[in-house]
Amino acid sequence: MRLRLDEAEGRLTLTCPWRTSRKAALAWALEQSEWIAAQIAGTGPGRPFEPGAAIPVEGEDILIVWDPGARRSVVLDGELLRCGGPETGLARRIEAFLKTRALELLSADVAEYSAMAGVMPRSVRIGDPKSRWGSCSSEGRLRFSWRLILAPPEVRRFVAAHEVAHLRHLHHGPEFKALEAELFGPGLAEAKALLRRLGPGLRRIGRNGL
Repeated sequence: MRLRLDEAEGRLTLTCPWRTSRKAALAWALEQSEWIAAQIAGTGPGRPFEPGAAIPVEGEDILIVWDPGARRSVVLDGELLRCGGPETGLARRIEAFLKTRALELLSADVAEYSAMAGVMPRSVRIGDPKSRWGSCSSEGRLRFSWRLILAPPEVRRFVAAHEVAHLRHLHHGPEFKALEAELFGPGLAEAKALLRRLGPGLRRIGRNGL
């Protein structure tokens, strides 16, 4: 049995084998009360895209600067993220900008690692999955969370290397791990640990609530 706290939805999910009785599953969940309390205590409020807010872009804090008289297009200007137009829709425009930038950088990462591995993905796309940072289908289609653009580059590149390695090995066995390490190079364990540490906070960025 397994418990998972979805910070984005503010929901605790219990999964168990299909033959497990409801009573037994709930009894087990109640026994995990200390763990549940610790997880809830570790959550934080959402960090919406709004004027004056600081958000990470490639791991560096960037200040959102809104000027209603400026153009609607979003521009990254050093440590400032400038955007004009009506405040209504500001968050949507910023998210669209970040998604575009995420796709550009991840596509470049995938192209680099694919050349090293001698593989060719069918497609590279982005989305906003609730639990995964990346995925690789049996048809060779790669999909990533756009929120990786918020993380330091080594985190984004680790996920890219991980999924490219799956283009040759759709499992997590020794061959896959060896290729993943070869593609990413030194610092693989550190990048994984950094994603685990930063992940919950990245999922709160751009959201209004828990």
